[in-house]
Amino acid sequence: MEIQGKTFLVSGGASGLGAATVRLLARHGASVVIVDRNTETGEAMVAELGKQARFVHTDITAEDEVRRAIDIAVEDFGALHGAISCAGIGVPEKVVGDEGPHTLATFEKVIRVNLIGTFNVIRLAAAAMVQSESAVDGERGVIINTASIAAFEGQIGQTAYAASKGGIVSMTLPVARELARYGIRVMTVAPGLFDTPMLAGLSEEVRQSLGEQIPFPSRLGRPEEYASLVKHIIENEMLNGAVIRLDGSLRMAPR
Repeated sequence: MEIQGKTFLVSGGASGLGAATVRLLARHGASVVIVDRNTETGEAMVAELGKQARFVHTDITAEDEVRRAIDIAVEDFGALHGAISCAGIGVPEKVVGDEGPHTLATFEKVIRVNLIGTFNVIRLAAAAMVQSESAVDGERGVIINTASIAAFEGQIGQTAYAASKGGIVSMTLPVARELARYGIRVMTVAPGLFDTPMLAGLSEEVRQSLGEQIPFPSRLGRPEEYASLVKHIIENEMLNGAVIRLDGSLRMAPR
């Protein structure tokens, strides 16, 4: 799929991996709907990018809010051609900690935002794409989800996070198989340690230590590198139904 002239929705698009993706798509001539809960940064990005961008304050777990964002994409730009899900949270907690068993509400929240929220975007975006005209080669759209290498090597204290990201990994192929008849591709990226707001609260010493755990390059990943992979997935029609690790060959230790 060509990016020029197409419309993409990016959840979590006001910061981190999502913001880098929004900027890259806009640079290559796409219209972008930024879906996020941070109104200040979302509106600042629209001011930066101009008429080819829209910001919609959205809770990705709320059906009506995601549907509204998709409606805006279609109404303002004519159609929806891609959806990239970058929104997510991580709440570390042990199954049995010093204060007792893992809080069930915390587990449910992480699953709801990361897994159910991602699926909410998938199903509503796909429904909109099905209604659009296909390209000459039959392609109507592309959906790109964000998992994590924690889906494969979750660390101690990451049970909820790993479960939520593992769910995203597991549903990639069946969703891709189902949507293939409509010319909609589905891919998932599983990043390793990236320099995002999720790590922003750590000291520079800790961040450097984390980067040194990566075999090569021995540094934290840059959001622009994630965005570059998203661009390639959009443009490479043979990429479908798979999960790509983006981790510098990092394999997480138990702790």
